[in-house]
Amino acid sequence: MLDSIFYKPFSKNFAFLVLRVFTGALLIHHGFEKLNDINNFADAFVRPLHLPFPVTLSYLAAGSEIGGSWLLILGLGTRLGATAILGTMSVAIYHAIATSGFNIYLLELLALYFACAFSIILLGPGMFSADYLIKETLKSNPKFFNLNASEQSLKKSQPIKNQGSESEIQKKIFVFPFSNFLSS
Repeated sequence: MLDSIFYKPFSKNFAFLVLRVFTGALLIHHGFEKLNDINNFADAFVRPLHLPFPVTLSYLAAGSEIGGSWLLILGLGTRLGATAILGTMSVAIYHAIATSGFNIYLLELLALYFACAFSIILLGPGMFSADYLIKETLKSNPKFFNLNASEQSLKKSQPIKNQGSESEIQKKIFVFPFSNFLSS
């Protein structure tokens, strides 16, 4: 009984939804603030790091925060959006440490966003996401991408006397790279 109270997760997928939506909704305004005065952001945060093309990198940071936040909120390409946010937070943490040292007041919000993005990358979007709906649609309808054409071309390329069973032919069909990683 104590195991079920203390250790067994309940509503795990709802927790993923809350983590995704709150992280995205709270972070998106930071990207819009950067866009309001992009030159000021470039002068204050990018130029002190001596990075090339500070205005372009400022637009990239704002775009990754806005685009990544929308991807988290929708649950569409969730790990891609979390990776964009993780990259921006990594540079922001580096900037905070390089300019102010280990000032906890500057680092705490950045570290929280970093931890949320890292957790979302590791855990995935959960069931309440567009990624899950796409995965289930493709799983329930495996011929969604007209795999018959690739099966027929595979059969034609093999010699007639050496044709294997249907399962061997299915194994040789192209599999998307990282498909197991993206569909958890």
